[in-house]
Amino acid sequence: MYEQSNASFSRPLLVVMVLRLILVFVSFGLFAPRNLTAVASLFAAASAVSGAIFVILDMYMPFTGLIQISSAPLRSALDNLGQ
Repeated sequence: MYEQSNASFSRPLLVVMVLRLILVFVSFGLFAPRNLTAVASLFAAASAVSGAIFVILDMYMPFTGLIQISSAPLRSALDNLGQ
């Protein structure tokens, strides 16, 4: 679609952020006690962070992907501007 033709994100920033998060979670995993509570909380935190990254990346293309919005209001506004 034309509305999202220039939507992009910084891939180097994404790579650096993911590598840093990997380092943080590995260090937490190394120093955490080996029990079910610690493993479950690390898993929950990693799932929350990965879900947040997914939603942020999905918002860059609002007309495609898992979460979509309708382009009908935008097209209607553009038709009204053309009159």
